[in-house]
Amino acid sequence: MTATMITDIGLLVTNDPTLGAGPLGELRDAAILIEDGRVAWVGSAAGSDAVGGASAPAAGVSATGSAAAPPQVLSAGGDCVIPGFVDSHTHLVFGGDRSVEFEARMAGRGYEAGGIRSTVEATRQATDAALRVRLRGFIDELLAQGTTTVEVKSGYGLSVPDEERLVRLAAEVTEEVTFLGAHVVPAEYRGRADAYVDLVTGPMLAACAPHARWIDVFCETGAFSVEQARRVLTAGIAAGLLARVHANQLGPGDGVRLAVELSAASVDHCTFLSDDDVAALAESDTVATLLPGVEFSTRQPYPDARRLLDAGVTVALASDCNPGSSFTSSMPFCIALAVREMGMTAAEAVWSATAGGAAALRRTDVGSLRVGARADLVQLAAPSYNYLAYRPGVPLMRRVWKDGELVRQPLP
Repeated sequence: MTATMITDIGLLVTNDPTLGAGPLGELRDAAILIEDGRVAWVGSAAGSDAVGGASAPAAGVSATGSAAAPPQVLSAGGDCVIPGFVDSHTHLVFGGDRSVEFEARMAGRGYEAGGIRSTVEATRQATDAALRVRLRGFIDELLAQGTTTVEVKSGYGLSVPDEERLVRLAAEVTEEVTFLGAHVVPAEYRGRADAYVDLVTGPMLAACAPHARWIDVFCETGAFSVEQARRVLTAGIAAGLLARVHANQLGPGDGVRLAVELSAASVDHCTFLSDDDVAALAESDTVATLLPGVEFSTRQPYPDARRLLDAGVTVALASDCNPGSSFTSSMPFCIALAVREMGMTAAEAVWSATAGGAAALRRTDVGSLRVGARADLVQLAAPSYNYLAYRPGVPLMRRVWKDGELVRQPLP
């Protein structure tokens, strides 16, 4: 049994209010024990004020009381430790880039969903080897910035063989793979959207479902109507996949209420919401996943997170890392935007980027540091999580652990 004790934690965010103060379950002067990739114990660095009244395990004894080698002891030196970020919305398997499109937007051209088709062309031309190298590069980039759980979508193949290879490649790096064959209608089906939906819900779904956990659809003007989106989602659900939805990004629509009706785990974007949309989300267990990197990159209005939170909606933050509308993999950047532009407190943004992302993926083993959770955690080079918004753009990840393994060493 491998074990690591991290001690001298100035502020520990557990995301479990039963373990510490406030919604983030904050503990001061804390320690955490990792055994075999899981959180085994949480409590006081002194060992005398442990959660549940128990002291820290003695040297040579595991948290369960069995004999064990003494743990490696690491000092956090008074830094803040938080759960690893859970990025519940990315598009990381693609070819080419769209920097010229970004430049045009910055010069005043509006964002349109149809730009996705240029990435489809480049992705179809890319080899598996090239896509794999790029994907693994993004995963390393995410880990370096504290993201330890990531969802990856297909959606840039839009043919049966290309969508199948995208979900297959995504499954090499994450458990959270989403089949997004209904991203946009590809050029060869222009004017025949219903025929393309037949392909998505038939041969394409059959080829992709074995590699995926989720089904998604872009329910938006320029992409798929609510009727077409319903067909895609119900077919995916019938094939054993769980539902999530892109909706209400470019304007008002019925996508949010469709997501709630079908008990989708998450509806993502949520930029343009009616009062009925907010009420429906508040009465459901569907998470509203907000993607502030998109608004930064497209110059659209930011979602009103304050409105959602005050209504009692569960909110997640994600990067939407993709080559067109949000080419960032940085969850700290998204946290800073959420605090600066969307009415969130730093505590709310951190919760949404960790526990909120876990809720959007219907996961209970990530996004928190309670006993039994995966030992995915980040030591910030800062005394508080507030620094994620207070010092935007500054690399603050001193150490990162994934499944108990140290994957990022201390900054100099």
